[in-house]
Amino acid sequence: MKKINNSVIALALFIGFANANAQEKRTLTLDEAVQLGIQNSKNLKIDAAKIEEATADLLEAKNRQLPELKVSGSYMYLPLKPNINIKLPGVSADGGPEVHQVAYGSANLSVPIYSGGRIKYGIESAKYLVEASKLNTENDKVAIAYNVAQAYNNLFKANQSIKVLEENLTASQKRDETFLKMENNGIIARNDRLKANLQTSNIELQLLEAKNNYNIANINMDLLLGIPETTEIEVDENYIEEGEDIKTVDYYINTARENRKDLQSLDKQRQAAALGTKAAKAENLPSIAFTGGYVAADIPKFLTIYNAVNVGVGISYNLSNLWKENSSLKQSRAREMQLSATNELLNDNIKLDVNREYQNTDYSKKRIAVFEKSAEQANENYRITKNKYDNGLATMTELLDADAAQIAANVGVINAKADAALAFRKLLQTTGTLTTK
Repeated sequence: MKKINNSVIALALFIGFANANAQEKRTLTLDEAVQLGIQNSKNLKIDAAKIEEATADLLEAKNRQLPELKVSGSYMYLPLKPNINIKLPGVSADGGPEVHQVAYGSANLSVPIYSGGRIKYGIESAKYLVEASKLNTENDKVAIAYNVAQAYNNLFKANQSIKVLEENLTASQKRDETFLKMENNGIIARNDRLKANLQTSNIELQLLEAKNNYNIANINMDLLLGIPETTEIEVDENYIEEGEDIKTVDYYINTARENRKDLQSLDKQRQAAALGTKAAKAENLPSIAFTGGYVAADIPKFLTIYNAVNVGVGISYNLSNLWKENSSLKQSRAREMQLSATNELLNDNIKLDVNREYQNTDYSKKRIAVFEKSAEQANENYRITKNKYDNGLATMTELLDADAAQIAANVGVINAKADAALAFRKLLQTTGTLTTK
């Protein structure tokens, strides 16, 4: 009795441990998965930091047009008596005051009036760079949306393969039971029954591989979405029915030119670089500023100054510009040339990407019809072969081959539909119109 109680307790503990470690199941549509992926993307967090950095640069550029007010003060103690020789008419240098401390302070104000456009161009350039950073973020969102769709597609295909293989394994196991009875009754040879058993074992191996692929795809999906790795995701089977009729390739190329965020970001960078060139040219121009100041000083027993206010206009010009080449201007022009070449290359790549994915999408849709036809033929072939085998007109090998072909054809249809849905999303990504909401 004691042994029985211990066994019951051990079983209860095992069940409790299993339940504690059971995976949480969560059903997600593709759109919900995309939202989670974007929400928890670490790449987008990096992008957000880059936007903050660009915004800080803009603030710095704006600050240059504001007044500069500097205040300074100082106090000094003189332990030794200084030698003071006042050379003014009627003032004797002998018996001067003992000075042991000095205190003075000043305030200086500078308001820029003219800087050759450096401040203005700097602000406008910084604004374009902020916009470029935001557009880069939108482009990354589109890429994340496709990456999530790709992972979702892999999970869907693995899950569907498991379902098909489980159905075929159940049918194969029932067939093994029937063949065993037939062998026992002397209707079939042992070798034929073993061939059927081998087919069942092959299906079991395929099922193990499919489940392994599913587990890997599920963990990858969990990490991509930023949810616990123990979460088992159940996909929406209607995913493969998404899509629409394909338009002409020119339509998608024009759409890409209008909607690609990386192209728009590059345009903003080119505008910023052009302004940078103007700002570099302004380095050769003088700067004019309104100036003002206040000075106060106190030297006990010797000198007191207060209300020493001054106002005026200051002009500064770096004379070395007359013989030094403007390196900033050359760098800025080189940057413009680089961005111009990058723009041409990106336009070429967009044409290539759109054309390639357009062909892949068209190809993927045509594959569905071929696989469906193959599956129809494989199913019919198995039915005919089964009837022949039941009537002694086909061998066990022919029956098992027909069954294997049927499994492969049915899985192929599912994979073809999933691949076509993913190919269409890839086409939308290349046009910059893949939804991220």
